[in-house]
Amino acid sequence: MPDMYATQALTDLVPLAEELDKNKVTPGVLGFIVFAALAVGVWLLMKSMNRHMGRVDFEEPEPAEPASAEPVGGSAKRK
Repeated sequence: MPDMYATQALTDLVPLAEELDKNKVTPGVLGFIVFAALAVGVWLLMKSMNRHMGRVDFEEPEPAEPASAEPVGGSAKRK
């Protein structure tokens, strides 16, 4: 089996790259598969988040009573 060097591989592949029309390059099947995988992942994350948010038991605390005009230490004045 002959040894192939990087420079030899480049010189063999450069003419193939020149035939490629740069205006017609598309993401292709691999791009669609990656996009679909991301979409499924986001959908699963949102479904999981919805389930977890439904389990949250949040009870709002009762509003505090307004403070009275008298101080807490005592109401009688000393003379």
